[in-house]
Amino acid sequence: MDIATLIGILGGFGLVVATIVMGGNAAGFVDPPSLVVVFGGTFASVFIMFPMSVVIGAFKVGMKAFFAKSRDPKAIIDQIVALAETARKESLVALEKATVDDPFLKKGIILVADGSDDVLVRSVMEIEIDFMKKRHYQGQGVFKGMGTMAPAFGMIGTLIGLVNMLSNLSDPDSIGPAMAVALLTTFYGAVMANVMFLPIAKKLEERSMEEALYMEIMLEGVISIQKGEHPSIVKEKLQAFLSPAMRDDT
Repeated sequence: MDIATLIGILGGFGLVVATIVMGGNAAGFVDPPSLVVVFGGTFASVFIMFPMSVVIGAFKVGMKAFFAKSRDPKAIIDQIVALAETARKESLVALEKATVDDPFLKKGIILVADGSDDVLVRSVMEIEIDFMKKRHYQGQGVFKGMGTMAPAFGMIGTLIGLVNMLSNLSDPDSIGPAMAVALLTTFYGAVMANVMFLPIAKKLEERSMEEALYMEIMLEGVISIQKGEHPSIVKEKLQAFLSPAMRDDT
């Protein structure tokens, strides 16, 4: 569980709810028709914007904002350095017997052990990185789309409410409550976009960048092994991907 995401969402909604309750009119912020317009319209829009499979897949991808566990890049580098030592002491063929859990790194190591040249290895691994980014970009796009359309449908709901209000000007006492209800759709759209949809899209973007970084570390490590570079050189090269605070200077 990503505690930061959970704290952010619960904190955001909590602050909004607390402010409403302190205002003393919590019941006035509940309007089912406004919820239907905002949520129904938002989801209808993303189904128009993206294929159904992409939308359904995006909700699965969205769970990464809550449950994805960050990997330790130093552990990845240590494993690659150990593989470089095996290749240097024995041979590239010996890497076939090495235990590698990560599928991407394992693919690269198998290509090297099979005698593939560095151009082919880099090409295969870069293609996988590119398509990973494209898959993640689609998931992010769905949440960005919802973040864009929720306020838009909030405004549409407000306009509907204003039309209904103006059509009933003969009853002055109803104007105030009708205006409040009309504004609720804008409120719902703004809250959902800025507390839920857009922050999740950004978190997924950060997850994707993190995943790409790990894969690029593995790619450079595999190429270094294929070239027969010394393990200490491999380690120094891969640590360049890390911030100075994370590097092992010992």
